[in-house]
Amino acid sequence: MEIERKFLVDKVLWALQAKPEGQKIKQAYLVNSPEKTIRVRTKGTKGFLTIKGPTVGISRAEYEYEIPIHEAEELIQQFAVKYIEKTRYEINVGKHVWEVDEFYGKHAGLMLAEIELTAEDELFERPEWVTIEVSEDVNYFNSNLIQR
Repeated sequence: MEIERKFLVDKVLWALQAKPEGQKIKQAYLVNSPEKTIRVRTKGTKGFLTIKGPTVGISRAEYEYEIPIHEAEELIQQFAVKYIEKTRYEINVGKHVWEVDEFYGKHAGLMLAEIELTAEDELFERPEWVTIEVSEDVNYFNSNLIQR
């Protein structure tokens, strides 16, 4: 089960943040419906296939499998009409890891921060560069961003 909260990022404060080197991500959707998504992704030198169920609140079933990167690249090339490109930064804040995505292409300038939790009501430390919560705003789901 994936329980995830998503926020917009203050770009000025983010620029001041010490951060590790980001990883380039390219992702596409082989199936993209409200009931389920099947995503293929390259992240650095690895490939992944992810199956997600419908979102209820901020939770959904998720199954992710590492696949050879050349297969992930082939799946994107052969079966995806569109894809998203972004750089992901992973930052430890308190006892959690925040994933901050900086988007390119049509979505250049968009930055989203996500945190995975073990329960919907779990408390967490919120860094100063995190702003408005968009967890339940479907406009910020990657599966919807790819369609715009």
